[in-house]
Amino acid sequence: MNGLRLLVTGGAGFIGSNFIHYMLKKYPTYQIINVDKLTYAGNLNNLKDIEDDPRYMFIQKDINFIYELFLPWYPDWVINFAAHSHVDRSINESSVFVRSNYVGVQEILDWVLARKSEGKLVKILQIGTDEVYGDVTRGSSREFDLLIPSSPYSATKAAADLLTQAYGRTHGIPYVISRSSNNYGPYQYPEKLIPLAITNILQGKKVPIYGDGKQERDWIFVEDNCRALDLLIHKGMLGQIYNIGTEKLVNNLTIIQEIIRIMGQGEIEYVKDRPGHDRRYCINCEKLASLENRKMLLLKEGLKKTVRWYIENEKWWRRLI
Repeated sequence: MNGLRLLVTGGAGFIGSNFIHYMLKKYPTYQIINVDKLTYAGNLNNLKDIEDDPRYMFIQKDINFIYELFLPWYPDWVINFAAHSHVDRSINESSVFVRSNYVGVQEILDWVLARKSEGKLVKILQIGTDEVYGDVTRGSSREFDLLIPSSPYSATKAAADLLTQAYGRTHGIPYVISRSSNNYGPYQYPEKLIPLAITNILQGKKVPIYGDGKQERDWIFVEDNCRALDLLIHKGMLGQIYNIGTEKLVNNLTIIQEIIRIMGQGEIEYVKDRPGHDRRYCINCEKLASLENRKMLLLKEGLKKTVRWYIENEKWWRRLI
């Protein structure tokens, strides 16, 4: 069987599971091993439809113990989605985020380095976030702008990016780093803004919104992000960082109001803002666009697809809440 061999870490989570579906559908000869610890956000039901696909294998393992892995083949790429990502949780449980998002990346890099010493070159795609740039009061952030993270979550992601770059410089580890804006779509854990709004409305509950709801974000449909990651694997320049987004900002209140309009019901409840809440994220994606011109799903259409998915998959999200 020809084609790339991918080791996906954190592949049972939201973006990781969407990425696995996307790649197996697009590339019939690719093989994927999914390594996931299965924390609260890791869900094998996300991948139920491909569990018997001969091109796919699942291994339950914490990335902090990745050196214990015994694989049937060595991968061409490690795609690292494994991370704790909920900002609110990071404020109260920062040590968990440090172990997973920073120390876990160090373990992956050491594993890749060990393969290099054996004469097997493995590339790594480190999945980052636009939150590492912090509050962008005006303009947009480019890939090598100063990192000013505001939460323990974004601080650990910034540290992981820097460590990946350091291993690249010191040890010659081939890497690409992606920094995407806010993802939304199928299989997203219900604690995040958009699925929380949808599932609360379906349960007859109010939709909580922090502060005045005017925090601005760039929202990207998860499949568009997967398409961009596919592009980075095949056309991205090693040793580089790429922002991934739509370059269109929408505030949280507008997002919730649009979901209520689509669903024809719902009520907003304003709650106390969280500590260190960034008002605005905005990234410049010209570097990614230089690789390929890409059309992305319009937010209104993406929200309709997402609402429809949660309505049609009630059993999936009810198990989680």
